[in-house]
Amino acid sequence: MVTMKSAVLTGPGPLTIENVELNGPVAGEVLVKISACGVCHSDLHHINRVKAAGSTPEPIILGHEAAGVVEAVGSGVNSVKPGDHVIMAFHPTCGTCYFCRRAMPQICETPDFPERAVSGTHPRLKINGVTPARQGIGVGGFSEYTCMPEGGVVKIREDAPLDTVCLIGCGVTTGIGAVTNAARVEPGSLVAVIGLGGVGLNCVQGARLAGAHRIIAIDTLDSKLEMAAAFGATDFVNAAETDVVQTVIEMTGNRLDYAFEAIGLGVTMEQAFRMVRPGGTATIVGVTDDDVTVPGRMFLGEKKLIGSLYGSASIHYMIPRLVDLYMEDKVKLDELVSKRRPLTEINEAFADMQTGDVARSVIQF
Repeated sequence: MVTMKSAVLTGPGPLTIENVELNGPVAGEVLVKISACGVCHSDLHHINRVKAAGSTPEPIILGHEAAGVVEAVGSGVNSVKPGDHVIMAFHPTCGTCYFCRRAMPQICETPDFPERAVSGTHPRLKINGVTPARQGIGVGGFSEYTCMPEGGVVKIREDAPLDTVCLIGCGVTTGIGAVTNAARVEPGSLVAVIGLGGVGLNCVQGARLAGAHRIIAIDTLDSKLEMAAAFGATDFVNAAETDVVQTVIEMTGNRLDYAFEAIGLGVTMEQAFRMVRPGGTATIVGVTDDDVTVPGRMFLGEKKLIGSLYGSASIHYMIPRLVDLYMEDKVKLDELVSKRRPLTEINEAFADMQTGDVARSVIQF
């Protein structure tokens, strides 16, 4: 058991810093000392859902873009050892279900999320020695330690800076993978990206890596549009000033091959589908509870509306290679990190996200 500081969500917010006891690792598990964790919009989405409900069933430790160093391993763990540098994978897969065996691990039927208890009588997590809690979004990364199933840690090279490559644990893999794995953008394509947060910027650089000819960046903030230029965007549309769909159709002569929605709003998902050409593909990357309505007759033009989860990636293959690409200056990560903060400033990091002032904040331990 280790005692650690964690940022805990116990209700509508804000998060509070608590003393937490963590039990483990048991057989098949890995204890990781976290070095850094990115602040992702998925965490904010969870907080907003709790605010809407007015409470959370039990305290939760959020944070899932985490990287660190293996502290200890349980029996049967063979892929990592103490001292190894790892990135956490928030969607650890079982490896044996129908989808895993079809090489589609991102939609694993039985993902191996960290268990809430080591046994029936010993809770995994206790707050201040009393209240049980759970690891949120598969990691619980806003904490000094986490305990993961072996499949939820990905070994990486030791010369990569953990307070930067931690972003590969979610936003980078999700954005680049949506372009290269889900949509399979071809060289010379015309691409649009709606929403230029951390995931959207990685859709932009994924399109650049894929050799897209034009990459249209779309957002309501000029600061985000300027940021997109550094990641490879060639054209820019401020959605607050124009009819986005009509503008993109006119810019491309109705020849937009691919659109990526990286916000998580029903209206922008509909825009993505409407703006692609006949035969084009709109890929939904954002998370939403909204219903999405599109004109049914547009399907007669063979338009495609698809989804992408976690970059449609085989994480143990893709994550180490993205680290290599970053270390070779082929993938931009430093430009994503707008601020680094200590754990005590976690609520300020979420406030920055809500105002749109940052691409990513990173919590450093």
